[in-house]
Amino acid sequence: MIADPVLIAVAFAVVLAVFLALFLAVTAYNGVVALRQRTDKAWANIEVVLTQRHDQLPNLVKAVRDIMGFEQDVLEEVTRQRARWSPDDAPPTQAAASDGTTAAVRTLFATVEAYPDLKSHTNVLELQAEIERLESMIADRRELYNDTVYRYNTTIATLPALVLAQAFGWKPRDFFAAKPEDRARPDVSLRPS
Repeated sequence: MIADPVLIAVAFAVVLAVFLALFLAVTAYNGVVALRQRTDKAWANIEVVLTQRHDQLPNLVKAVRDIMGFEQDVLEEVTRQRARWSPDDAPPTQAAASDGTTAAVRTLFATVEAYPDLKSHTNVLELQAEIERLESMIADRRELYNDTVYRYNTTIATLPALVLAQAFGWKPRDFFAAKPEDRARPDVSLRPS
């Protein structure tokens, strides 16, 4: 009994097509899982810096509170914005709280400029430098996070991962977006020119 060569070719083609489809599905699945992990890691890195800034802000407020006695509204706004942030919130909520805190800190730094006594206090200068360093790190990590989210969102919106995204319920992630007013960085230096 000799097998029909056409039947063998068809069977081989079907097996090859199934293998190729499985290979593409596994490769796409693994790629999306890796991007999800990178996105989670990038967000965790942002949370580390947000926590550091959250912990440093009371020190800055305490350092300038006595000298800025009649600017309590500025200090209260920093405290209020700091209280809005929670590491348990979703990334969009944390991003909004971070933006508010950044704006309040910028206002505080700009207000501090009007107080020559503060410019001479080393601890205020050191705290300002630390907060500025943390703000810069947040901006850098925000960029990395948004790049990773872009890659993830693009991947799950294109074939073949689109089919898997629908099957596994993968949804696009939110960007850590800055508000337009937060895009301009004011001069907050306390050091004499």
